[in-house]
Amino acid sequence: MKPFKIPESVLVVIHTPQRAVLLIERADNPGFWQSVTGSKDTEEEVLLETAMREVLEETGITAAPAQFRDWGLSNVYEIYPVWRHRYAAGVTRNTEHVFSLCVPDACEVRLNPLEHTAWRWLPHHEAADLCFSPSNAEAVLLLPTFMT
Repeated sequence: MKPFKIPESVLVVIHTPQRAVLLIERADNPGFWQSVTGSKDTEEEVLLETAMREVLEETGITAAPAQFRDWGLSNVYEIYPVWRHRYAAGVTRNTEHVFSLCVPDACEVRLNPLEHTAWRWLPHHEAADLCFSPSNAEAVLLLPTFMT
């Protein structure tokens, strides 16, 4: 039996210096576009390690720890009912920690087809409009503030 997900996750806004933002489309919900997200594998896993692992797993992008920026921003949100079965009984809220990763240019992405089916680079305002998650859209809109 697969272990329950830990209700603590990362959201990683991957972007270029020109504010092009990478979005990926969920395989389990076509039309749901998002940044890289993922839960900690263990309670002890450091959030930066979670961010690095999820970026590699979901996009194939390898990045060094120094390339990530921890925004010091956390969102607590209600887990969508469709995904609650992945968590222990009674868990309804998740804490999401926001990071960004600046890459030099919009690059090719290698998706895990079990998780995502498509990807695209968009100007940050367009990316925010496409995000299905309000906290993801807000993070994308905050990108210019965290690039300075």
